[in-house]
Order: sequence, then C-alpha cells, then structure tokens
Amino acid sequence: MSKVEFLFLSEEDLVEAGVLDAKKCVDTIEEVFRLLGEKDYIMGGPRENSHGSQLWFPKEKRTENMPVAGPDRRFMSMNAYLGGKYNITGQKWYGSNVANKEKGLPRSVLMITLNDADTGAPFAYMSANLISATRTGAVPAVATKYLASKEAHTLAIIGAGVISWSSTLAILEANKNIKQVNIFDINEQQAEKFSNNLKKEHDVETVISSSIEDAVKEADVINVAASGAVRPEIKEEYLKDGSLLLLSGEANLSDDFILNNTVVMDNWEMHKETGEEWEEWEYLQSGTKGVSKDLNYGIGGQVFRLVKEEKLDEKSITDLGDVVSGKKEGRKDDKEKIVFLAGGMAVEDISWGYELYKSAQEKNLGQSLKVWDQPFWS
Repeated sequence: MSKVEFLFLSEEDLVEAGVLDAKKCVDTIEEVFRLLGEKDYIMGGPRENSHGSQLWFPKEKRTENMPVAGPDRRFMSMNAYLGGKYNITGQKWYGSNVANKEKGLPRSVLMITLNDADTGAPFAYMSANLISATRTGAVPAVATKYLASKEAHTLAIIGAGVISWSSTLAILEANKNIKQVNIFDINEQQAEKFSNNLKKEHDVETVISSSIEDAVKEADVINVAASGAVRPEIKEEYLKDGSLLLLSGEANLSDDFILNNTVVMDNWEMHKETGEEWEEWEYLQSGTKGVSKDLNYGIGGQVFRLVKEEKLDEKSITDLGDVVSGKKEGRKDDKEKIVFLAGGMAVEDISWGYELYKSAQEKNLGQSLKVWDQPFWS
C-alpha cells in the first residue's frame, strides 16, 4: 500500500495524552540512557553523535534581511534513530530567539516529526515545547537516581523557571527520600510562586534561600536550570561532601571545580563534536585558531576546553548511559562530589514523543492528515 498519512498532535492533545506525567517521562528517559549505553542509537553526522545541524548566523549583517548571531538564536534540526522497543527515526526542529518574548511567543518554538525507520514515511508530527521541557527535566532525575548519595534528602533549585519546575517534579519522582527543597531565584516573587506551587504537588518542605550559597551549602542534590543573562556562580567550597551538582542550564564553575571532582555527562562524544564545530566557527569568523577561554557553545564547553588543553583526561569522563546500562560504576562513595552536565539529545525527544503518540492513539486524540493516497511520481 502506497498511502501515507500522519497523526498531527497539538499541544492540547499532548497534555491530554500525558506529556506532564513526570513518572512516565522519567521511565522513558531512563530506558533511552540504557539504549545509549548499549549503543543502540544513531544521531546525526558521520560520527553518529551530532547534537544537530545548525544554521550558523554571521556576527555581522551580510544582507538586509539575514539574521545575525544573537542571544540564544538557534535554528537547528536534531535528528536521530533509536532502537530497542522504539525502532524509529525522527527529528526535532528547534527555532529559538530571546526576542520572541517581545512578540508574545516563547523563546523557542519546537516541532517533532516521527518516521518509520525502514521507509522514512512520517507517522506523527507534533508540538514539542512541552515534550522538550519535560524530557529535559527527566534527564537530571535519571542522573539523581544513579548518582546521588543514598542518604540524599535535600534538593536545591537554582533558577525558578519552567525547566526547573519540570526538573523538580521529575527528581522528586525519581528520589522519594527528598524531603526538603531549597529555592533560589534572583526574582524572589518567582521563587515564592515556585514554592507555593510545589507544595500543592508534593508533600515536601520548601525554603526560599537568600543566596546561591545559602541554597546549596547543605543540599545533597543541586539542580541548575537558569537561563538569564547572568550565569549563576557555583563555588566548589559551597558544596558539601557527597553532593551531586546537576547542570541543565549555564553556570560559572572554576576550572579547578571540574578538575577536582567526578564528571559525568549525558553524552561526551556529542559535547566533543559540538565543541569542535564551535572551534571551527570561531576560526572562520575571526581567523584565530585554538580554543578560546570564552568558548561557550553550551554546558559542555568548559569540559571540552580542559580536554583540549590536556588538563583533563577524557577517559576520566563517564557517560550516564554507561552507568544506567551497568557498564560503568556511578557513585564510588558517599563523600564523592559529582558534576553532571547535560546538553539534550534528539533521542530523548523522539522517544518521549513516541510514547505520547501511542497514548494519543489509545485515546483517539489528534488529527489524521494525508500526504497522499498514491505518489504522483513513483
């Protein structure tokens, strides 16, 4: 049969399908990391680990209408194959611009397409903002499950925005021992709103912290998901022995902080490939070779620079997938400080999208759209 059609799912459809189900999302992302550890996946590029194919806008205007590089201005196709029970291909289209807020739009406008792994035919096309936010929150939750101390009972949240919200709900699902959540945001009203909403969802004590140091100094797990113009500074001396620092957003860490402690990443090969792309872009823009101290392609940029400077042995970096699949040890003892860095992967988006697609089918949600009954040329 040559007929091709796909299911379109709006954001409203996805809410009804269960996109806000933190437990189900955490379970899905945990399975994704197991498959990563088994190497049952492929992402873009010949190295099979590209974060995505990005449009690289110039620093200066080239023509009247061409956009220039700006704060979080990204247009990117993140594509992947994921095996196991999924056996699908797909992509997330990522359009982002800080100036969107002035137009009443979210910073990012995202869509996901799911395709048959054999034929390439699309079978689902869906809104992806909530999918992306919830899967982003589930990643540090899986890291908490495998890397936090068994005695962990206090969580600190730096930045009280959307990603911190999804991360907190997911972490509390993954670690039922957490009884207290410390919240810091430069906007105290935002922190109070976060606290009030959290107490409605979970039976935990919440504390509004007056500073980053105050929030993290007694915390067992610290999640950073801040996206403002000023990156939060986390000093090594703030953290107690045995703590787990989760970076889903930008933060200022000293080089010694990275070098002195255990580094676990969602996918080191992806971060390395991204760093090399940024290194090439900087060279094409300025003619300067080498890794700049200011290199900041994202969360893994500092680790990439330290490896390139031969200060950090990349063999010492552990991938979370290897821990989840049982190939490597996670936490070694209760005094070890661990820094976990995540940059986001298309395999996470398409797996969670697929689970929601199946749920939507069961609930008869969405709109079936026809591509063709038979191709015009074949």
